[in-house]
Amino acid sequence: MQAHKRLPTDAPSDIALTLIEPYFMYWIAEQVHASGVLSVVCGGLFMANRRLLFLNSTSRVRGSSVWESFVFILNGLVFLLIGLELPEIADGLWAQGIPMRTAVGYGVLVTVVLVLARIVSSYAAMITTLIFRPSVAPRGRTPQQRWLLPLLLGWTGMRGVVSLAAALAIPVSLADGTAFPQRSLILFITFVVILLTLVVQGLTLPYIIRRSGLFDIVSAEEAEGSLLLRVRQGLHAHGLGFLRERVDGERAEHAGLRQMIVHWESKAHTGSFDPKNEHTLAVVLEMLESQRQHLVEMNRDPQMNEEIIRQELYLIDLEEERLRMKL
Repeated sequence: MQAHKRLPTDAPSDIALTLIEPYFMYWIAEQVHASGVLSVVCGGLFMANRRLLFLNSTSRVRGSSVWESFVFILNGLVFLLIGLELPEIADGLWAQGIPMRTAVGYGVLVTVVLVLARIVSSYAAMITTLIFRPSVAPRGRTPQQRWLLPLLLGWTGMRGVVSLAAALAIPVSLADGTAFPQRSLILFITFVVILLTLVVQGLTLPYIIRRSGLFDIVSAEEAEGSLLLRVRQGLHAHGLGFLRERVDGERAEHAGLRQMIVHWESKAHTGSFDPKNEHTLAVVLEMLESQRQHLVEMNRDPQMNEEIIRQELYLIDLEEERLRMKL
């Protein structure tokens, strides 16, 4: 994060740094004998939550497209790797004298344990929330629906890239040169867990959601757009308040700011202000940054949908890029 702040970077170099940083995190963790996979996951969450602090709008807009394509390619490569590695792992099981039926049984057993453990932990989290923070507990549902929610949450715990990365991180041999015990079995069990969770849970999840009716209330609210309307109205009011505060006391020649107030009040995209006016542009950019911080504060609400917040942040970045392109 400090590299983005201190170095004279532009959008391509920022994107390149975001591609390099996970490898650097993994290497640092391995040097201190920690989990490289967990360090990358934690580091990614840390960087994502603070991307507004060290990335400008250009880097965020372009980086979003790059990462969507990159993640799609990586997911495809991972499952291609599973197909290529499976025959070699099967040969390793045969060399160790482990029947395929036994290995598949272990995989099914581990899958069942993982699903049950996730369901139990979901209920434990629900009970803990009701005891210590009842204000953020799910509302708007019947008691029966509320207690079915952790069950559904536990069923959504599908495994994929992270599980495979953790299994592949197991060394082939130990420090003394001997082969790592049961490495082929561990990898095979991981493949079975990924396959079962993606196929069984993934294919049955839409049916279970429809049959449970747990999200009927949420779907109705989203159909009306009430949550999105709430975010946009709050953002609109915040922007107007910021502009009015800045316009008060301004000299008469800064008419572009007053035109911007009319623009935001009418919600009409008239383009009636001159973005080439440096003073007007500076204030508008400050307003957009203030709106970003307002959205970050709104996202602290447990009832808020983070996808809507991300969508509005992306739209603000696009608006900033539109203004800069007119310079």
